[in-house]
Amino acid sequence: MSSPGSLSEPAMKILIHQTRALATDCAASLIAARLNRQPDTVLGLATGGTMEMVYADLIARHRAGKVSFAQATSFNLDEYVGLAGTHRCSYRHYMREKLFDHVDMDPARAFLPQGDAPDAEVEAARYEAAIAAAGDIGLQLLGLGLNGHIGFNEPTSSLSSLTRIKTLTRSTREANARFFDDPKDVPRLAITMGIGTILRAQEVVLLAYGAEKADVVARMIEGPVAAACPASALQMHRKVTIVLDEAAASALELRDYYEQVHPRVENASS
Repeated sequence: MSSPGSLSEPAMKILIHQTRALATDCAASLIAARLNRQPDTVLGLATGGTMEMVYADLIARHRAGKVSFAQATSFNLDEYVGLAGTHRCSYRHYMREKLFDHVDMDPARAFLPQGDAPDAEVEAARYEAAIAAAGDIGLQLLGLGLNGHIGFNEPTSSLSSLTRIKTLTRSTREANARFFDDPKDVPRLAITMGIGTILRAQEVVLLAYGAEKADVVARMIEGPVAAACPASALQMHRKVTIVLDEAAASALELRDYYEQVHPRVENASS
């Protein structure tokens, strides 16, 4: 886990917080700090239930004058194939509802794959090229699927993959069914940034909480780097911060060490 040339700090930083709220506050603080340090940062953004609290926190900070998105660019991780951006279950709709409509993000610099593009493969290639043209992601925000996926990179995904079409596993579709009126309506395909695309980011922040994530968190951090757990590829990243609550950290064998290296600070700033 040591970064090249570093003798004091591991490349994968594990931050364990007492509660879900404190872990969320930490993740939002890392994003806000990056924007305040580099206002024109290219953000990589994620969706899902884990991110709702993060975006609510960032909205509160923005309204308090503590962070601005005005000069930032964003690329979302993924989008369902076949859903127009106006569909209430699309990730474009999610991002408008959960973040973009409430902060000073320039809509012209907020990018997501076009789920209803005439040719999804062409759209995936176009999106990958757009990320590269922007200089790649500055800070990538990630959640963690119960099967170890990041973005929609399901198990068996190539660890060097680029933005492409992925078939969603049954477990992923079942987990996302709660957002749809009928579980049968959950798309089977998605356009997703690849693992290789994610690994090109300058820094990564992954947030996971809850006891249901404990086993996959342990596989991601302490297991072998393998396509069976796509998130394990983050072990190879030069600057990744894993933010956890105590429940999500409960299966880590080296938890005491992580807390020794990075003692918790439980002063929420939002």
